[in-house]
Amino acid sequence: MKQVVQNYKSGELALLDVPVPGCKPGGVLVRSAFSLISTGTELMKVSEAGMSMVGKARSRPDQVAKVMQSVATNGVPATYRKVMGKLDSYTPLGYSLCGVVEEVGAGVDDVKAGDLVACAGNEHALHAELNWVPKNLYAPVPDGLAPRHAAFGTVGSIALQGVRQGESRLGEVALVIGLGLIGQLVVQLLTASGVRVVGVDPDPVRCELAERLGAAACGDPASAAVEATVAELTGGHGVDQVYLAAGGGSNEPVELAARLCRDRGRVVDIGKCRLDLPWNAYYEKELDVRFSRSYGPGRYDPEYELEGRDYPIGYVRWTERRNLACFLDLLARGSVDVEPLVSHIADFDDAVETYRSLKDGELKAVAVLFRYPERAGEAAAPVVAVPAVAVPTASRKPSPVRAARTPVRLAFVGAGNYATSMLLPHLARRDGVELATVVTTTALSAANAQRKFGFAGATTDLDAVLGDKSVDAVFVVTRHSSHAELTRRALLAGKSVFVEKPLALTEDELAGVLAAVEESGNDRLQVGFNRRFAPLLQEAKKQFGARTGPASLRYLVNAGRLQHGSWYLRQGTEGSRFAGEGGHFIDTASWLLEADPVSVYAVAASGNEDLQVVLRYPDESTATISYVTTGAPGFPKETLDVLADGKVLRLDDFVRASVHGPGKWVSSRLPKARDKGQSAQLAAFVKAVRTGGPMPVPLESLVATTAATLAVRAGLAGGAPVTLAGAR
Repeated sequence: MKQVVQNYKSGELALLDVPVPGCKPGGVLVRSAFSLISTGTELMKVSEAGMSMVGKARSRPDQVAKVMQSVATNGVPATYRKVMGKLDSYTPLGYSLCGVVEEVGAGVDDVKAGDLVACAGNEHALHAELNWVPKNLYAPVPDGLAPRHAAFGTVGSIALQGVRQGESRLGEVALVIGLGLIGQLVVQLLTASGVRVVGVDPDPVRCELAERLGAAACGDPASAAVEATVAELTGGHGVDQVYLAAGGGSNEPVELAARLCRDRGRVVDIGKCRLDLPWNAYYEKELDVRFSRSYGPGRYDPEYELEGRDYPIGYVRWTERRNLACFLDLLARGSVDVEPLVSHIADFDDAVETYRSLKDGELKAVAVLFRYPERAGEAAAPVVAVPAVAVPTASRKPSPVRAARTPVRLAFVGAGNYATSMLLPHLARRDGVELATVVTTTALSAANAQRKFGFAGATTDLDAVLGDKSVDAVFVVTRHSSHAELTRRALLAGKSVFVEKPLALTEDELAGVLAAVEESGNDRLQVGFNRRFAPLLQEAKKQFGARTGPASLRYLVNAGRLQHGSWYLRQGTEGSRFAGEGGHFIDTASWLLEADPVSVYAVAASGNEDLQVVLRYPDESTATISYVTTGAPGFPKETLDVLADGKVLRLDDFVRASVHGPGKWVSSRLPKARDKGQSAQLAAFVKAVRTGGPMPVPLESLVATTAATLAVRAGLAGGAPVTLAGAR
C-alpha cells in the first residue's frame, strides 16, 4: 500500500510503498476514502523539516532540552546516534480521515466490515491507503453524510473541544482570532450555539468566508472597525470569550484578546501561537486563560486511546470519541457546513505535489482533501492470534547442531527505538550477516527499517517468516507482553531466537517457553542481557580475580521518571518497569557472582516505583539492587560495587572502572562512549548460530534470571522473602 511520509532530517516528502498494517485486537483496519490535510499543523511540520539543524532546534526548544539531558545521562556518541536515527527516519503525516472498515479486530462489536467510519489520531488516521485504528479513535458515520465531509471529523472535534472550554452561552459574543480551518469551524459551532461572532484575520478572503458561514462581522486585526463592531455588539463591555485559533510567532493575538475581552472574560488557546501574556492587561481584567487539548478528554492517555478504556459518561461527558460522534451528527443535521471550506481535492497519487504547492504558496487553501482509489490491489494482512497457553513443567532435550553457514540470515520481529538504535546498527555492518526480513504490525516502521538497514524484505506476515527455511534466527524486539508467545512460536519453528528482555511476564509464560523447548528439542535461545558482555565490566571482573569467600554486591540504578504517555506505564498489559528492565541487573549480578540466586526479598517505597531488591546466592553472597525513579536526572544511571576477600570492584556507568585490593587497577581516564555490551553480545549470538556452538548464556541461567525477576512481584505482594524452588 502507499503512505505519505516525510524525512525530518532532509525535509524529503515521499509517497512510499509500505506493508499493510495488521489488524490487532481492539481496533479496526480501515481503507481510506478521503483524508484531510490540516493546513495549519501539517504545513508547520513540513516547514520545520525544511529548516537547517539550527532552525529545527530554535523551533523546538523542548526537544533540545531532552537532547541535552540525554547527553548528560548517556554521553554524546550515544545521544548523537539516537537523535540522528530519529531525524533520519520517515515519519507519517495526517490525522483526520474517513474510510470503510476492511477488517474487525477481536473485542470490537460496534462496527462491521463495510461500515463507514471517521477516524482520528496522528498515529492512526494517517495519509495512507489503510490504517489500523483503535476503538476510541473512530466513530460510525451517520447515514447520508458524505465521506468527504466526514473526513473533517478530527479537526471538527478540535474546534468543538475549544468551544466547550470557552463555556459559551446563548446570547453571548465571542471573538475568533485566526480564520483558518479551525477558526472557520469555531465560527460555525459558536453561531449554531446562539453566540454572535466577530472574526479577525489579515486575509480578506477568509474574513468574507467566515461572514458567509455566520459571523456577524470580520476584519483585519489592525482595523479599527473590529474594535468598533465589538463595542457595538457588547455595549462597550467587550466579548465574553476569545478563541485563539492563530499560529505564528507574533504576540499580537494575545494582546488583541486582552483589549477586546470583557472583565473576567475567558481566553481559550486552541492553536499554537505565541503566548507572552501582557501581565497588567490580563491581571486588571482578571481574565481566565484556558487551553484546549486537542480532540478532548482521552487525548494522550494510552489506556483510553490504545487500550479502549472509556471514561464513564457520568464523570466525563465529552471524550475524544464522543466529540467526534457529536461533530459528525452536527454535520449530518446541517448545523455545520464544511463544503465551503474545501478549496481543493487531490488524488492521493498527487500527494507530494500537493504538499509542495501548499508549502510554496501556489495553492492557497483553507482545507485540502486527498481522494483515494475506491479499491486498492493489496489484500489486508491476516490477523495473528495470540492464544493463551497452559503449560506443564518441562525438561529440555538436546538440540541438533547445524552445520556452519555464511551468511547467517536474520529476521526481526519489531523495529522500534531499541531495535533501530541499539541492535540493527551493529548487525547491519557486520560481515557474515544478512538481514532477511523485518516484521511489524505498523507499515511505516517496517519500511523505515528496510530503508535504513537494508533488509531484503518487509512484511506483516509472521507465519511466512517462521516458515521460511532460509531464515536462521529470529529477533523478537516487540513490546513486553508479546515476548514469550513470539519466542515460543519461533522455537517451535526451529529457529534460533534472540529475544529482548524480559523473556516472560508471568510464570505461565515462562513455562510456555520451556514447553516449546521440550516439544521441539530446540534450546537455541538468547535473552538480551547485554551488560555481562560489556568490555569494561569484563576487564574489571578479570582484574578482580577469583574469590574464596562470599561477596556483597551493590547495584544502584538511577532509572529516572518516565515521560507521560510512555508505554512502560501500561502495567496492566506490559508489566512493571522492573519486570521489563530488572533482568538486566539480576543477570549482571549473577554473572559477577557466578551463580544463580536462591531467594529474593523486595520492598518498595509508597507512591512510586522505587525498589530495593535483595538476592541471596548459594554461597551466602548477597546482591542489593536499588532501582530508583526519584533521583537526580544528571546523576549517572548505573553504579556498581562488589566487595569480597579484601577487594573492591567499582563500575561507574560503564565509563570508568577500578579494582582496589593488594594491587590497584584503574581503567583509562580518557573519555569513552558507554559500551554496555550490545555489540559483543550480538557477535557471540551470531557466531553461535553460524557454528552451531553453545548459546552465549546457558538456558538455565536465562530461566533463573527470569524467575528471580518474577519473584520480585511476588515478594512485594507477600511482604516476605521468596524462595526460588529448584534453583541451582
